[in-house]
Amino acid sequence: MQLRELSFAERRDWLRLTRTHTVGPVAFRDLLKRFGTAAKALDALPDLIRKKDIRPPSLEQVEGEMEASERLGIRLIAACEPDYPAPLRALDPPPPVISVWGQASLLSKPCVAVIGSRNASANGQRFAAQIARELAEEGYVIVSGLARGIDACAHRAALDKGTIGVLGGGVDHIYPRQNEDLHLVMRESGLLISESPLGYRATARDFPRRNRIISGLSRGVVVIEAAERSGTLITARYAAEQGREVMAAPGSPLDPRTKGCNRLIRQGAALIENTQDILDCLAALPETQFLEEEENYSEPPVLWRVADKEVQKAKTQILDVLSPTPTPRDDIIRTSGLPTPIVNAALLELELNAEISVEADGRISILY
Repeated sequence: MQLRELSFAERRDWLRLTRTHTVGPVAFRDLLKRFGTAAKALDALPDLIRKKDIRPPSLEQVEGEMEASERLGIRLIAACEPDYPAPLRALDPPPPVISVWGQASLLSKPCVAVIGSRNASANGQRFAAQIARELAEEGYVIVSGLARGIDACAHRAALDKGTIGVLGGGVDHIYPRQNEDLHLVMRESGLLISESPLGYRATARDFPRRNRIISGLSRGVVVIEAAERSGTLITARYAAEQGREVMAAPGSPLDPRTKGCNRLIRQGAALIENTQDILDCLAALPETQFLEEEENYSEPPVLWRVADKEVQKAKTQILDVLSPTPTPRDDIIRTSGLPTPIVNAALLELELNAEISVEADGRISILY
């Protein structure tokens, strides 16, 4: 991705496109690849979205968000801009636009995520605070999700050195309410990040996207107490898929809050008992961890108007092979037996028309 500052009009177009209800990071990436600019993609949307109730926000709505953000001191940073954090930009695809509130200089420093159970034990909370404090003293910015329990303990312990809170809702939406004081302090001396619009209240489907950013910002993810079915393990899975180091503190087999950590260790996560264990794991990571891979291959150009019949036919075939279980895109392409550009175009239209759901990691499921 070529780095450059966006003009006011370009930033507005990026924001309009990414704020369109059915345009997630994958659709945003594919639209820019196909049409070249956000403005041209917006012009093409009426032909791609056949449902009349799905439309981009108006210019007035988007400019209102931009003005409100500026009044509060919130920055909107696009993935192509130099100030966008390099680790996040290396994701495929990155969140197109992030809102940041607070000390944006923290984005240029090495980060480690410390995450875990909301219903954490006293020992777990104490260990999280100790780890976060000592890592911060070693120069690492602590990233977490501003939730109760382990997250809040990690943030508080690193406040004087640097901590980043990633939110599922807008950066101005305080959740949970018992962390209101922490939210207020972090937007002054720390940093709050979200890819959601200003004023947006998070729902359950937004937290996997938040978790992907937590791991995406970080060189490694430290898990302290996690049940076997928890959002914490989703973050750990994203971290592994993104090539980040996954580290976990072991716990008693009698405590359900540590079963997830113990399972991560069985699956290959590094076992950590103190800060030095974490520092040793991070020191072994390659310096090229966050370099974007150069795209040496580019798909041949497609005459989309000519290929429209093929795309419409492909949509029917793809819907036949999809299920409610999220499926990797490559598996869909192989199963369909169709050319990759045609499958990608069909999936793009299906996503834009809310006929399929595309997960934060790109896996696809059908919507009934």
